[in-house]
Amino acid sequence: MTTATKKPWVEETEEVAKRIRLRVLEHVLRNNGGYLSQACSSAELFATLYTRVMSLGPSTAPMMPPRYQGVPGPDNPDYPRGGAYNGGIRPDKDQFIFSPAHYALILYATLIEVGRLAPEALDEFNVDGSTVEMIGHEHSPGVDTTTGSLAQGISQAGGFALARKLLGEHGRVWVLMSDGEFQEGEVWEALAAMAFHELDNVGIYVDVNQQQCDGEIRTTMLTDPLLERLEAFGARAISVDGHDVEALAAASAPAEDGRPLVVLANTDPTRCMNSLERRRPKLHYVRFASAAERAEYEELYETLKGTTEWKS
Repeated sequence: MTTATKKPWVEETEEVAKRIRLRVLEHVLRNNGGYLSQACSSAELFATLYTRVMSLGPSTAPMMPPRYQGVPGPDNPDYPRGGAYNGGIRPDKDQFIFSPAHYALILYATLIEVGRLAPEALDEFNVDGSTVEMIGHEHSPGVDTTTGSLAQGISQAGGFALARKLLGEHGRVWVLMSDGEFQEGEVWEALAAMAFHELDNVGIYVDVNQQQCDGEIRTTMLTDPLLERLEAFGARAISVDGHDVEALAAASAPAEDGRPLVVLANTDPTRCMNSLERRRPKLHYVRFASAAERAEYEELYETLKGTTEWKS
């Protein structure tokens, strides 16, 4: 599809994805480290969810996140939850469950690009006492629940979806997951429960970038054939190009057939950043090894900046 024939929303969503990658790269350059490959693989996923798929209420949180105010409890009734940046839980609106907590930087960048968070919020990233944490918690912007170990988000989503169905609410529950989470048994228990309770108000998008902390998934614990396994557990599974925003959006259409939806978004963890290829198979976290490598990424940053209207 050429630029001239693209639908306006497609152009807008692709532009948001570009700026998500660029903002994450800018942050990595400033801090000499960060989860960069995750931004490469999931930028279109986040952009499509926030601009096209999810029906969220307006943010009810401050543009600059509050400082950490202690754990929730009866003595702390004003404990801020990060889900307020997604509009909170409303019967007529969707809910977002953010499962891979180490993708937090990409989530914050997304919130900035869609106008729900101030760019200056990233100055608080991983600062002692800040809620803008490196690993997202329920007080972090855009994070509704602490997912703890990987794979807990899907179980939480199932609980919310069942409650919403029993209450007759129309909002859907969306989950973002990484493919490495499917190595956890909890995922399969949750899917079996969702299918049993006919929770077709759940939509799960999976960043299938074939990578995890220790390298390639296939060398750690094989998850394939993932689509067939999902179908065997009662899910309605769809496999798409995770960088095609139209395909990502089209996959979200409700079927109301009693099956939870799982969209496998097949992605490239070096998308738009070929310099990352030399780091394979260890792409999980980038910390520059030399001044020369840093200079290479600075040049890449300037190149990417030239492809979009950029305000740092």
